[in-house]
Amino acid sequence: MPELSSFGLHLLAMALMLVDHLCIALAPQLLWMHCVGRLAFPIFAFLMAEGFYHTRSRARYARRLLVFALLSEVPFDLLASGRPFDLAHQNVLWTFLIALGSMQLLERAAATSRPAGRLALGAAATLGGFAAATLFMTDYFGPGVWMVLVFYLFRGEGWQQRLSQLAGLLLLNGALLAGQTVRLFGLPVPVQSFAVLALAPIWLYRGRQGPHGRAVRWLFYGFYPAHLLVLAAASALAN
Repeated sequence: MPELSSFGLHLLAMALMLVDHLCIALAPQLLWMHCVGRLAFPIFAFLMAEGFYHTRSRARYARRLLVFALLSEVPFDLLASGRPFDLAHQNVLWTFLIALGSMQLLERAAATSRPAGRLALGAAATLGGFAAATLFMTDYFGPGVWMVLVFYLFRGEGWQQRLSQLAGLLLLNGALLAGQTVRLFGLPVPVQSFAVLALAPIWLYRGRQGPHGRAVRWLFYGFYPAHLLVLAAASALAN
């Protein structure tokens, strides 16, 4: 059976994200590119949950996310609104940083013996994470945080976990994030619902990391602000 490594999933998600952002920057009329691009975020969300389990240092993981969230904000704002600073919408790395905090709280909740403590930490992780991402207007908002938590809470290859992942992504993308629609077989289908198709490559992952190391890590992190900046410049020139 074919399989994808973490490295392969990263490359696929980057390519899908690039297609989506090319559509935003240069070809908004090509809706099919936006549909294809919807698969990127769930793959990144899955890799975020896997990274939480496998990282050697949660503190360094958080610092990397924070540094690149700061570096990416101006390029993101330039592409999204044409202005270098726009508080109306923040880049997706802030969403992942909030999700990282939520996973840490859920981990603490699982280790807490008192039911009241588990409930309080669980509520802070899930509801607090959703509220924080929505309040600060991070990309994908609260449902984006919950998408990471779906892969964290239902991690595994069993049919129960996969069914839960499917149900979670259908709810989050087909209902909570549903917006623009496209007609498919004569029926209106939310563009965001195409994100569920990301489960196909995600389920080909078997735990293999593939090529890794500092250079690969910086490539993955650096691609986000770099491609946003290039596309923002291309969009400004085209207009």
